[in-house]
Amino acid sequence: MKQKKVWIVPCSGIGKTYGSVARESAFIVTEDLRPATAQIMPLALLVPEDSEARQAIRESDSITIDGCKLACAAKVVAETGGTVAHALQVLGVYREHRDLKPAGIAELNEGGKKLAAVLAAKVSVLVDEIGKERQDA
Repeated sequence: MKQKKVWIVPCSGIGKTYGSVARESAFIVTEDLRPATAQIMPLALLVPEDSEARQAIRESDSITIDGCKLACAAKVVAETGGTVAHALQVLGVYREHRDLKPAGIAELNEGGKKLAAVLAAKVSVLVDEIGKERQDA
């Protein structure tokens, strides 16, 4: 039986640098690092109560990536009945890597791109852990 992919739900903080880092990291995970085991779910599909998106989010674990402490992605996934297996915040990762100061919105600076890559690596490890837990169950 084919297992469902893990949903990666990034912040939609449009016009915010940390939101851009969240989205960039989600793309790195789903397109480059774990395309076979993770897929992106745009937060914008869950907010207007898109029934297909909400049903999909309920059927598999999610990893949310929020740009700020408001944690909109984590809150929306939980409110839709989805399982937030892990909730990450860009600011938390930035605190661990202060040398990677992100700037920019439409185009992240080098620090922002490197911060997104560090965050994506963390998310990839979590995707692998979820996959292992599913195999062990």
